Amino acid sequence: MRHKSFDGAIEVFSTCPPSAAVDRTTYMHNVIDVARRSEDAGCEGVLVHADNGLADPWLLSQLIIQKTASLCPLVAVQPSRMHPYKVAKMAASIGHLYRRSIYLNIVAEGFKDDLMALDDTTRHDKRYGRLVEYATIITGLLSDPSLISFEGEFYRLGKLKMTPALPANLLPRVFVSGRSAAGSRAARVLGATAVKYPKPPGEEEGPPDDSISYGVRVGVIARQEEREAWEVAQRRFPTGRSRRITDKLAMKPSGSASRRQLSQTAEQTSASKSPYWLFPLENYKTFCPSHEHGV
Repeated sequence: MRHKSFDGAIEVFSTCPPSAAVDRTTYMHNVIDVARRSEDAGCEGVLVHADNGLADPWLLSQLIIQKTASLCPLVAVQPSRMHPYKVAKMAASIGHLYRRSIYLNIVAEGFKDDLMALDDTTRHDKRYGRLVEYATIITGLLSDPSLISFEGEFYRLGKLKMTPALPANLLPRVFVSGRSAAGSRAARVLGATAVKYPKPPGEEEGPPDDSISYGVRVGVIARQEEREAWEVAQRRFPTGRSRRITDKLAMKPSGSASRRQLSQTAEQTSASKSPYWLFPLENYKTFCPSHEHGV
């Protein structure tokens, strides 16, 4: 992920390896290695995903903090998985124990099967309203040392105080999905960074709202030759029809117009062998294949 910071600089975030893709006996070492390499390369932080099939992102984030000096975990959190008070408590506790900050990637949606398994039946048009309440409670608890109360459509709190208190310099930055109008509105309300998937080269437009800080999510596969990079890509993301059907049925996201548009673009870039290949979006992954065509 690339992110334009408040002072105009570009910050780079790497991604923590998913536990489902690495052997259990080597997974912890793999996470530590990626974290240390990311820090050595000058990354601001590392995105730690969350879904029903992955190791807990908070335990992984604690491991990353223990094994690095300044790398900041960008922890994926979802209203259906953890109460906002618990998220704030985790952030405050990490700050208290390590004097380190975490960032929050607050996810409004998710894979359809995951949401069904958690009995999250919130309508699509309500998810970003819930996200705003969720993030408002978290940041309020962490930034206000006094008792706070909250009355919203989705959450109610009465005279709640965060202990241990989090020092002001460790307050987490908030990231939300900005690929939809609702996501951009949420980012504006929260003062958060809106993260989106960029369009192919030549189609991308400038930020629609200069008042919002934006980030883009890309993945990179780089080899000495483009042919070798494509071979790696095809092994990592098989494009056979049976695999596509399985992925779409088992891992279908919770759905939105912007997501459907991205899926259509994925089919087009796959057919044209574009260096900006969006086919892995069917698995929530993206990448760019070569030094020559690198993003």
